Amino acid sequence: MSFIEDVTLSTSAFNARYDNSLSSVLQFRQRDGNPERLQGNLRTSGTEVAGTLEGPLGRKDSSGTARTTFLLSARRSYLQLLFKVLDLPIRPDYYDFQYKITSKLSPKTTLTTLGLGAIDNFRVEVPSQTTPEKEVTIRNTPALQQWNYTVGLNLRHLIRKGFVNVALSRTQQYNKVDLFAGGRSTDETQRVLLTRSGEAETKLRADVNGTAGRWQYSYGLMAQYVQYDNRFFRRLRRPVVDGQGNVLQPGVDVRFQTAVDFARFGAFGQLTRSFLSGDRLTLSAGLRTDGNSLTTEGRDLGRTLSPRISLSYALLPTVNFNASVGRYYKIAPNTILGFRDSLGNLANQATRYIRSDHYVAGLEWLPAPATRFTLEGFYKKYHNYPVSARDGISLANLGGDFAALGNEAVTSTGQGQAYGVEFFFQQKFTKKVFAVVSLTAFRSEFTGRDGAYVPSAWDTRYLASALLGRRFGRGWELGLKYRTAGGAPYTPFNLAASRASYLTTGAPVLDYSRLNTERLGSFQQFDFRLDKRLNWRRFSLDLFLDVQNAFVIKNPSVGNYSFQRLPDNSGYVTSDGQPIRADGSNAVPLLLENSSALVVPTVGFIFEF
Repeated sequence: MSFIEDVTLSTSAFNARYDNSLSSVLQFRQRDGNPERLQGNLRTSGTEVAGTLEGPLGRKDSSGTARTTFLLSARRSYLQLLFKVLDLPIRPDYYDFQYKITSKLSPKTTLTTLGLGAIDNFRVEVPSQTTPEKEVTIRNTPALQQWNYTVGLNLRHLIRKGFVNVALSRTQQYNKVDLFAGGRSTDETQRVLLTRSGEAETKLRADVNGTAGRWQYSYGLMAQYVQYDNRFFRRLRRPVVDGQGNVLQPGVDVRFQTAVDFARFGAFGQLTRSFLSGDRLTLSAGLRTDGNSLTTEGRDLGRTLSPRISLSYALLPTVNFNASVGRYYKIAPNTILGFRDSLGNLANQATRYIRSDHYVAGLEWLPAPATRFTLEGFYKKYHNYPVSARDGISLANLGGDFAALGNEAVTSTGQGQAYGVEFFFQQKFTKKVFAVVSLTAFRSEFTGRDGAYVPSAWDTRYLASALLGRRFGRGWELGLKYRTAGGAPYTPFNLAASRASYLTTGAPVLDYSRLNTERLGSFQQFDFRLDKRLNWRRFSLDLFLDVQNAFVIKNPSVGNYSFQRLPDNSGYVTSDGQPIRADGSNAVPLLLENSSALVVPTVGFIFEF
């Protein structure tokens, strides 16, 4: 957060310069380092320690400011130590780093270089005292090693009535994921999941931005080189057989190795103009197209033409009517594009760009410079959404199975829709108070192979959040946050297949004939934070107490499927007193509640100098 100057979220009608987005664009603008003196801060809490340093680089000019400045930060978790003390089996362990260097090469030219990176080592360890719930965590949670980085440079040059941007960036990440039956073994015959994947993207963008009379315009080009490799294995389920050995349901393993590289390219143009007296009407129109060298239709830029238009009309001095219509495209993820079948052929080259059409209209009321109310209705229609060729299920309905999502053959036959209404209130910080309130009622549905609309994995029906901040005297500040959401849909277990597969995969099998037919209860959480700030001439100290889920609300989640274990945890209880069979037919199935009322209190400080 020490780097951020401004954050803008656009849920529709976003500028045509942004590629590969279907629903929204979140734009971060970073600030520059202090050009006059060295300064920084040290931050610590119950989960991590972090620091930021900034200041001038090189000589200063006659005004006492430097032409080159830097920002540098680093963060290290110690959450793994806390969880060890609490005797929890999970051990999250991460680092991240960030830097920015800004250099004014001349009065008209600025060069910015920036980078960020992260290292994540997530593992599971056997606790000193185990429970059925902890055993499920051990068996179902893979060990994860991941690193990623992004580096880039941006050259901005002022021209007459505008500016030119040229940006070059490089992003790379690596994932290593392992899961074994029982959670503790390293025996390859017991392996349930393996991933060794890497992605690298090198991107060049150039755009021109300017004004001509009452017109504002921008246009540009993008070229990107993508590399992706993956060695993947996933045991999804064992065969289900009857007493005579007849296969009732075949087992499913996914195994492949792939490496692909391809180019992506695109172009855009955007025009904006105000009309009528007092500029009461503002119109903005954009056009974008994108392509790639990998998919069958990727070179046909006519298939991804994406026009969009928006308007804002001042009904009253403080009331605006806003509306937009637009089309947006997104290429399928690399996990889909790089998947190979049993013969080693790319199975998804015929995959099409996912398309989304937006229709949005609403009112905006600005009663004061720092106060804003909006009421907006939206409808978003999705086309060409990936559908699993194996199960006939839209990938939008498969939940958060990050380890396997997309590593399969798909068809671009899915449809989807999301529609609803949203109310938003914002009171920017003035004197002592700030507040943000958001209320959204919506539906989100997608089709699979059968063409029937089914609630998507994130169709909670409503979302609400409220944030309130109050500044008191003598350096005291209070922040309150409340969030609630409707129950998320989920798919019940296929009990027969789950029993047969559990000892092999450590996980249940979902009954896709009842896809997302069940719903959890609603979600609620209340957090608060209390700060005490102490100021000196060159230093300041912020002491804070942060409590998440302060009302100890128990939020529901999908239960965990397991087999009942012996009291000493040495094995499983069986219905016939004999050793458990490989197909689990004499096991005692158990559905464990997975709801919690976890309260996370944190005491920390921020020291600034």
